[in-house]
Amino acid sequence: MAGLIKREDIDEVRQRTDIKEVVDGYVTLKGAGLGTYKGLCPFHDERSPSFTVRPQVGRYHCFGCGEDGDVIAFVQKQDHTSFHEAVEKLAARIGYELRYEDGGTGPNREEVGKRQRLLDAHKIADEYFRAQLLTPGAAEGRNFLFGRGFDRAASEQFGVGYAPQGWDALLKHLRGRGFTDQELKLTGMFSEGNRGIYDRFRGRLIWPIRDIAGDTIGFGARKLYEDDQGPKYLNTPETTLYKKSQVLYGIDLAKRSIAKDRQLVVVEGYTDVMACHLAGIPTAVATCGTAFGTEHIKIARRLLSDDGTGGEVIFTFDGDAAGQKAALRAFEEDQRFTAQTYVAVEPTGADPCDLRQSRGDAAVRDLIATRRPLFEFAIKATLRRHNLDTVEGRVAALRESAPVVAQIRDAAIRPEYARELAGWLGISVEDVSRAVGVAMKRAAPGGPAAPGTPAGAPGQMASAAAGSAQAGGPGVAAGPTSGAVPSYQRPDPRDPVASMERQALEVALQESALLGGGIWERFAAARFVTPAFQAVHDAMRASGPGLIGEPLRWVEQVMHEVPEPLRPLVSELAVVPLPASTAEAVQKYCKDILSRLFELQITRVKADKMGQLQRLDPAANPEDFQRLNRELMMLEMERRALRSDA
Repeated sequence: MAGLIKREDIDEVRQRTDIKEVVDGYVTLKGAGLGTYKGLCPFHDERSPSFTVRPQVGRYHCFGCGEDGDVIAFVQKQDHTSFHEAVEKLAARIGYELRYEDGGTGPNREEVGKRQRLLDAHKIADEYFRAQLLTPGAAEGRNFLFGRGFDRAASEQFGVGYAPQGWDALLKHLRGRGFTDQELKLTGMFSEGNRGIYDRFRGRLIWPIRDIAGDTIGFGARKLYEDDQGPKYLNTPETTLYKKSQVLYGIDLAKRSIAKDRQLVVVEGYTDVMACHLAGIPTAVATCGTAFGTEHIKIARRLLSDDGTGGEVIFTFDGDAAGQKAALRAFEEDQRFTAQTYVAVEPTGADPCDLRQSRGDAAVRDLIATRRPLFEFAIKATLRRHNLDTVEGRVAALRESAPVVAQIRDAAIRPEYARELAGWLGISVEDVSRAVGVAMKRAAPGGPAAPGTPAGAPGQMASAAAGSAQAGGPGVAAGPTSGAVPSYQRPDPRDPVASMERQALEVALQESALLGGGIWERFAAARFVTPAFQAVHDAMRASGPGLIGEPLRWVEQVMHEVPEPLRPLVSELAVVPLPASTAEAVQKYCKDILSRLFELQITRVKADKMGQLQRLDPAANPEDFQRLNRELMMLEMERRALRSDA
């Protein structure tokens, strides 16, 4: 079981990881000044690049949407992983072995190495299959795709490939790339017979199945030829990489749109995902040969930020009995979501791929737009099993549907559905509300079981689902529960004093090595008049001079010390490009800014002492008069020396 990662190891991973190299995997960065890079923000749509990365301090900041953080935060947000997972991923990337608190363990180097070999094999196989789709032997596969409305561009967008007929085409290719048979057995891409291993996928269209980070971890293969005795669809079996209950096909392509639009559309097959994306529904994903279950819900909650502020999950099912059964199975899982859950059922039974072929992209969009609440679908599906024209049928329908209404977690929605149910049944609202109340008591922990209710029925699943949601929900760090939180106004950029103070803080964060020696004492003694900048300066003083030679840790410590509302400001100050194009120019600029700061402090102290001098009677206090004059002279000499150095 994994324990907490040691704090010093987290710091070491952050220190050793080049944030630019990591961000480069997602964003095209271009130089924007010495040591600064810019690109289009991956967290919001923009035409002009405002996403800024400053490797020296290990941070990024978007001047468009305000997103900011270090390399760990970037991986968390971009790959939608937990903090723990992001640190482990980055540690594996640099070959750093993490240590864990409380006797916990993490992936050791040997296991990380084995996993990477499996990923490498899948990546090479993915490239091989895609190349094979363009060969003469893959004509049947291309015809299949074209017949379903997918051109070459669509195939390339989703990485569709082709597995040649024969027994060892892929096997020979991977052996030629240095993989041993023992390694290849672990990939799930090969079967084993009396004469050794052979290709699992032969003469089939291939879809790469990728995890949320975009790594290929398995394949789905569709039969093309009549003499193929295998199933219509053949997937990779369970491996250390591929767990079908934890995988959603298309999640790598859909994750950004899901997070942005707060919508997840669940369809049934690979071609349905393709059809939805091409029709303008980029939030579509599919399960891989299994029902949408608990592990899939965890992925969805993470992407939707399922925290009670909205979002929706839409299930698409065929209109036949099997589709209705799948929808009701989804309803049983619904209570694990805070997001609203809907079902979109095509009356003719057409799936999104068929719908796009026969009626175009607009029909697919209309299917999703005309979704119905899953509550309504589940209740009406229950009612259809009874003859509502008889008293006995209506009573039986009430007994079966009341537990469904009782499952609705939202206390504001539940009474409305009770009223709707009363109308559908032709029974008084009071009678239906009473039946729902009884069902809620029976479903509560320790409540009596409903007479004749089988174990695992919907009425008994609510508490278990709610408990699972609590256990598996995203954690939120507890913050202060009392005390006023100070508010800070955005400093006016036209104010020359505020502008100078901002520049001084930019220098102190980005070029902290210049604060070494006696400079630190002068900087720490400086007084800032802009409240927000004074708070940042206070955080720097609280951090102390111990880390000023280590930019990443220095900025991280200041971020820790500053009031939370000002953390985005610190991030901004740490990455904004300094107005210099060479290392020498940067040094000159920084020294000049610090000199201006110190000169301003001297001017302020001189003004204070000049006021004291003017209020003093020289005849009554000759010693104080002489002391103040000496101090004023020393301050003026110090000011001139600063000017001379600058």
